[in-house]
Amino acid sequence: MNKPQYVFSQLVAFMDSDKFRHIVDKYGGNRYVKHFTCWNQILTLMFGQLSNRESMRDLIVAIEAHYQKCYHLGLGKHVTRSNLAKANTNRACRIFEQYAYYLVSKARRKRAANIFKLDGNVYAFDSTTISLCLNVFWCAKFRKHKGGIKIHTLYDLETQIPAFFHITTASVHDSKAMGEIPIETGAYHIFAPGYNNFNELYRIHRAESFFVVRAKTNLQYKCIKWRRRLPGGIMTDAEIELTIYGSQKGYPEHLRLVRFFDEEQGREFMFLTNAMELTALQVSDLYKNRWQIELFFKWLKQHLKIKKFWGTTENAVRIQIYSAICAYCLVAIVQYDMRLDRSTYEVLQILSMSLTDTTNLRDLFDKTIFKNDKDRSGSGEPNLFNF
Repeated sequence: MNKPQYVFSQLVAFMDSDKFRHIVDKYGGNRYVKHFTCWNQILTLMFGQLSNRESMRDLIVAIEAHYQKCYHLGLGKHVTRSNLAKANTNRACRIFEQYAYYLVSKARRKRAANIFKLDGNVYAFDSTTISLCLNVFWCAKFRKHKGGIKIHTLYDLETQIPAFFHITTASVHDSKAMGEIPIETGAYHIFAPGYNNFNELYRIHRAESFFVVRAKTNLQYKCIKWRRRLPGGIMTDAEIELTIYGSQKGYPEHLRLVRFFDEEQGREFMFLTNAMELTALQVSDLYKNRWQIELFFKWLKQHLKIKKFWGTTENAVRIQIYSAICAYCLVAIVQYDMRLDRSTYEVLQILSMSLTDTTNLRDLFDKTIFKNDKDRSGSGEPNLFNF
């Protein structure tokens, strides 16, 4: 009779170890390594993410308590604080970055949807800042007495998976990261007011892609053509040209200006776009959905470990962020493949208490019952990946 697998081992089965080994070989990650391999390392980090460990010491204490199970969990028998710290400091973070992108691609393919009924994918681009202690994280200097990093993210609004992420120090302005965005022909990119970088917006336009950005209140422009018979809520729908020399040089062609009044908030919004074929309401609706990326950042900080880091070097910080993205995508893949009628909050809560159990995954999620709505919603948290 086969011995039942641990819950964590059943989760690992949804990952592609051969793909990971191919990436490791590409960068020589296991060169001169005798015991604690890159595969052991990423599984250890993901175990810490899913079990909600607060620090490296906390993680090692939890693993040592289950020392007899480490081999069958896939962690290996040589998980120590010194081994993990040394691996996070010295091993190429590109290994974990590439594997995170592989899981992102896999999760996006599985969750492909056409919610907005447009020909291209719909993305929101924004960043989240994580404050750090400058005395410890000296490489992440932000201000005179403050440190921090930014995670610039291109978020797929239809699959709810981050398609691209770029990590910088917090001193880098949001608009400076726009040049790193991989432009996809026919896609729609949604930006907050901090991204009024007309040179980069014109780069998107030249790539035959589209954007919707909330305009700044001091925008200088001249109306060329107005659209009439506007639907409710739309105050202006016009074709404009920029009049300031720097802006006009950055974006020499005409833009579309849409002014929308939101009755619920009692506020007026002004958008710039090059999507001339969309209706004005579609433009405003696209921007309204940009808020999903803010919910993603909030969820990521509260339920995965990226606010407190288990290493002080830039390499260690990057590896931990990539392992968090891997854990996020793994949960999305498991949730989709198993057709779980659970919020992501529920899935993570169940897993955090059950990683070293030998319960079958299907039985684990079918038998666990949350008795009140507060537990199901995660104290008001947004529920991602709901079907």
